[in-house]
Amino acid sequence: MATDPRRVVEAVWRIESARIVAALARLVGDVGLAEELAQDTFVIALEQWAEGGVPEHPGSWLMATAKHRAVDLLRRQSTYRRKLAEVGRATPEAEDPDLAAELDDYVGDDLLRLIFTTCHPVLSTEARVALTLRLLGGLTTEEIARAYLVPEATVGRRITRAKRTLAEKEVPIELPPPGEAAQRLASVLEVVYLIFNEGYAATAGDDWMRPALCEEALRLGRVLAALAPPEPEVHGLVALMELQASRTPARTGPDGAPILLQDQDRRRWDRLLIRRGLDALGRAGGTFGPYTLQAEIAACHARAATAEQTDWTRIAALYEVLAHVSPSPIVDLNRAVAVANAGSAEEGLRIVDTLTLPGYALLPAVRGDLLARLGRAAEARAEFERAAAMTRNARERELFQARAAALT
Repeated sequence: MATDPRRVVEAVWRIESARIVAALARLVGDVGLAEELAQDTFVIALEQWAEGGVPEHPGSWLMATAKHRAVDLLRRQSTYRRKLAEVGRATPEAEDPDLAAELDDYVGDDLLRLIFTTCHPVLSTEARVALTLRLLGGLTTEEIARAYLVPEATVGRRITRAKRTLAEKEVPIELPPPGEAAQRLASVLEVVYLIFNEGYAATAGDDWMRPALCEEALRLGRVLAALAPPEPEVHGLVALMELQASRTPARTGPDGAPILLQDQDRRRWDRLLIRRGLDALGRAGGTFGPYTLQAEIAACHARAATAEQTDWTRIAALYEVLAHVSPSPIVDLNRAVAVANAGSAEEGLRIVDTLTLPGYALLPAVRGDLLARLGRAAEARAEFERAAAMTRNARERELFQARAAALT
């Protein structure tokens, strides 16, 4: 084990922080206070481990220390309330519960509570993502800002506002009641998939992918699947992320340039992630939720040894179902690609021409590809040039410019 206390604390923070904050949040009832207590614990670790060495079980040491700090805080608050009651300023309260026993609740439930809290609908989507990455991903404000290419101060404000909103709205640190469970779970899954997508296809910047975000989203999805095993869509989302992440080694060339799906060397796809993805898809139970349907589509690609062997007819049919289950212009755009690859570029183009996606660079890019297949080179070139002008991702811009140049 590494002996540098700072390195050990930083490593353990990534692994244990979510469990520690979750346990503390349930007890103190405040996400912001729980994070402060957890961070204080890591400061204590830095000081004590530098003098006495790293303990044999650093994670357990941190959890126990954090529990003691929370217990001391609550007992001080309870003592203060009793003193107020003695002078007539508060209603007398019962004696303290056994706080140490309270903290020993099953940590899995604590994590599930925290996930549902950080993804609560009272928060904006940006706030949910930032707070989830901070508390459950263990990322620093600087790391989140770098991943999303926004100022660190912006991320800091989002996190601060999110914690303040949860406190002001008195959002309880608990699982949602049965009537709200489906809606809240949808919010949780949306946040996890947003994080994954930003890592898989970065919206801006010099890199086409940000693998660290994909890894964090996968970790969160796996945690969620372990804590909520009966939920098919949780397993569907995990399957989708595992299968898409399996392509990562083949998605860029040596210089970092993007390689499109049909041109990838499938021998470089991660077979372990494919097996894990197919296993997760099996646990989803053949349901027709949006994530499970998308995972079925990803599985079609994973099962094809070559691009030519891809079952585009099945993929087009799956997108047809997905368009009914979860209608959106982006689903229709992907359906158009599947229809074209199944043999009808004209029908694919007809679908594309019905869509409106302002500012979405892939719409003109897909249209350009279909026009090129139909021999309409000048129109196709103009569409790729339009796509290049719209994207904020440098690698994607280079790809579209190359496609346009090839049609000159």
